[in-house]
Amino acid sequence: MADINHVVLVGRLTRDAELKYTNSGLAIAKFSLAINRRSKKGDTWQDEANFFDAVFMGKGAEAVAQYLTKGKQIGIQGELRQDRWEQDGQKRSRVEIFVNSLQLLGSRGGPAAGTEAAGGEGGEPPQPSGPGAPRADDFDDDIPF
Repeated sequence: MADINHVVLVGRLTRDAELKYTNSGLAIAKFSLAINRRSKKGDTWQDEANFFDAVFMGKGAEAVAQYLTKGKQIGIQGELRQDRWEQDGQKRSRVEIFVNSLQLLGSRGGPAAGTEAAGGEGGEPPQPSGPGAPRADDFDDDIPF
């Protein structure tokens, strides 16, 4: 059986994304995501926040970086990667989520954005088109529910 390394998270950004470029021009957006978890301790419910660092690379990162602001709700899919180094004679490590797909979900005070960047591609979600696609005037306004 093959190993599996897949992460799916929905949460809010704890800070604005940092957009940087490598010497070769590759865009890298780094941000931190807060995920709230609610648990019952005794007779009361308590909220607990977990924080995760994430890295989004490529054209998709460049396209959405301006929208990745503190408090924005997003969904990400990716994989865990561990970075190891030595500092002042001590071994250090950090686990980050390398994002493959990112979805802008909502804002702190507004409606859901509906913009998606997946696999390094940015832009609006595709709209149905062609001869069999529904048109806005194809639907009745007298829907009973």
